[in-house]
Amino acid sequence: MQTLLEGAGIFIWPLGFCSLLAVYLIIERALAFRVARVAPDTVVQAVLKGRVHEVGVEAGESVAGRLVLRWKDGHRGEVLKAWARQELVRLQRGMHLLDSIVAAAPLLGLLGTVTGLASLFPQHGLPDSATLTRGVGLALSTTMIGLCIAIPALVASNWLSRRLEMVSSRIDVLVEALDAQVR
Repeated sequence: MQTLLEGAGIFIWPLGFCSLLAVYLIIERALAFRVARVAPDTVVQAVLKGRVHEVGVEAGESVAGRLVLRWKDGHRGEVLKAWARQELVRLQRGMHLLDSIVAAAPLLGLLGTVTGLASLFPQHGLPDSATLTRGVGLALSTTMIGLCIAIPALVASNWLSRRLEMVSSRIDVLVEALDAQVR
């Protein structure tokens, strides 16, 4: 493992940054996309059963709760749907960074590969064994590290996108149910 990290050379810094940022974003978004945090069953069930008045101010800590409170303030129809879209856009924050990491990590690995291979061709003659070892090590290490970052980040990004889709549909149902309510 030590050889792998040393072999990556200067590219270990941006790759390490990508790795840490990916882990942070995955954990933070996984916590943010919990159904209990976005659209708790108590709020959704109260709306679906026509008991919107039972939803209190404490529900404002969730997206669904904030939408119910806005509905109680008189926001109806397209205005309520606009609020729901705004809440969903807020939920998506950070996802573009995760997608960028999925794309950038293998490219950084490829850049390390090209840099390592380019160092193998000195201006005069064949490279010595130390240069050859260092160049091949950089090429292989950066490629492997870049892929080891990108593949789990891609899987996590797809999983998070699916979670976001699930909570979005739950919010859509809530908004439609609120629109059907009569005050």
